[in-house]
Amino acid sequence: MKTVTKLVTSLALLSTMSVAQTLVTVNGTSITQQDVERELMQATQGRFNQVPVEKQAEFRKQVLEQLVAKELVFDNAKKTGILNSKDFKDRYEEVALRIKKEIAIQLWQKREVDKIVISNDDMKTYYDNNKEEFNGKSADARHILVKTEAEAKEIAKNFEGLTGEALVSKFAELAEAKSIGPSGADGGKLPTFSPREMVPEFSNKAFSMKVGTVSEPVQTQFGFHLIYLESRDNKQIKFTDAKTVINKRLKLEKAKSVMLDKMKELEKKATIK
Repeated sequence: MKTVTKLVTSLALLSTMSVAQTLVTVNGTSITQQDVERELMQATQGRFNQVPVEKQAEFRKQVLEQLVAKELVFDNAKKTGILNSKDFKDRYEEVALRIKKEIAIQLWQKREVDKIVISNDDMKTYYDNNKEEFNGKSADARHILVKTEAEAKEIAKNFEGLTGEALVSKFAELAEAKSIGPSGADGGKLPTFSPREMVPEFSNKAFSMKVGTVSEPVQTQFGFHLIYLESRDNKQIKFTDAKTVINKRLKLEKAKSVMLDKMKELEKKATIK
């Protein structure tokens, strides 16, 4: 099977496989679905799922082709003696030492943080003093982003008299055609969000308007938004469910002073000239 055909076949399998199966082999070296997913997440800083659906297949194709190219070059480098050259060995030792130090430091820091114990009373006090943080508010919405208020008002005229599925369908259609925001390609659909995840103007409107309706134009630093609110949840998160998050947060806060004290202790014992 030719390489191009193999790549196309492999890409077709990507959307159906759930385990790290081999997509293609290059001179005996396997490239797996997990390899492709890891590269995609790194390239998009963990936001690959936010990439428009119609572009995801193309991104996967590019990443798979890049991984194949890397294996071809690496294989040729081995065959032509690069790995035995002085330049390679010098660079390798330099990088290996840097990585060795970084891993050791990270594991040392984790060990020190793991020693920190946060009492149940401290966690409860934090919860009681920061209940707004655990109100569990979340919303699902679509939005249309345009540059001017006039544009927003003109678009809003299309929703007059519409309700239910007809309104959702029309809103998604115009979001795809008119919105300058990245969610436009997905009909304006936004990931579920909490009040703190949006700029105040957008959040205040989304968490005060009626579900199933479209807002008047809302101005933010990005432009003017029309918001369609699909659903909203105001459930309060219980202390028992919030303890894991609180424990982690308080540990990280306490770790700052713990690390500072530890560094002072190490400096006293060290010879620094």
